[in-house]
Amino acid sequence: MASTTTHDRYPTRVAEPRIIDRDDPVVAASAREPGAGPLSVEQVDSFERDGFLFLEDVFSKQETDRFLAELHRLSADEDLKRQERVITERGTDEVRSIFEIHTVSDLFLEMARDARLADVTRQLHGEDVYLHQTRVNFKPGFRGKEFYWHSDFETWHSEDGMPTPRAISASIALTDNTEHNGPLMVMPGSHRRFVACVGETPEDNYRSSLQKQEAGTPDEDSLSQLAADFGIVAPKGLAGSVVFFDSNIMHGSNGNITPFARSNAFFVYNAVSNALQAPFAAAAPRPPYIAHREVDPLPRS
Repeated sequence: MASTTTHDRYPTRVAEPRIIDRDDPVVAASAREPGAGPLSVEQVDSFERDGFLFLEDVFSKQETDRFLAELHRLSADEDLKRQERVITERGTDEVRSIFEIHTVSDLFLEMARDARLADVTRQLHGEDVYLHQTRVNFKPGFRGKEFYWHSDFETWHSEDGMPTPRAISASIALTDNTEHNGPLMVMPGSHRRFVACVGETPEDNYRSSLQKQEAGTPDEDSLSQLAADFGIVAPKGLAGSVVFFDSNIMHGSNGNITPFARSNAFFVYNAVSNALQAPFAAAAPRPPYIAHREVDPLPRS
């Protein structure tokens, strides 16, 4: 089912690693027009340059307390834990991620549709958006495992059929994200280069990759080159802060050996014009709880 309808400008899962210059815009031309959305021109410029934007105090403590309580309720739901959408850490029953979170929780559906998130992505895309993927990530104290360096777009392109890197993720801190408990790390500016990864996609790769990604991870030479060119930063903040980041930015996070959990909600807003096709480097698309194939534009508030 590899895609044949569109020329693949970002070939990956190949024999030799390669770094490809991005030829798609990062933000829409309309993003800087008056009334385009909540971001200032300076913030749009920052996102276009760095590939991410960190905003503090987007959600109040009262709101994040409600979201965190809902997160704990869901993680203790034994019926939910038996569903495929719930990913546990390897060798344990410790919850790592819950996918399609907006379909099992009205509270997280409300968050996903919140104008403080959706309007930012509409402005940057210059058009309506829909939810490509939603999840919550747990990184509990002492045992929270790392998320290795990767570009989300590499996976979404190869395994889901996303044509271009015109998707934006919003990571909402439900607990404080500090330098100690495994915060998100990004290479600012790396969103302008696409790293073609080595190796074929295994059948049903998602069954193992969501616990520990191996196929679709960049080679060390390419990572070293990106780090030398762009450096590494960790946008840290209190619960309620949000990191918006481009789908192609190189990012990851360390494990958490502190007593302090690091939990985040994660929503991916894809441009409606960037609807999924057949996978570009996989035999079959991943299940809809991982990648929504129906384009259902979010309602405007």
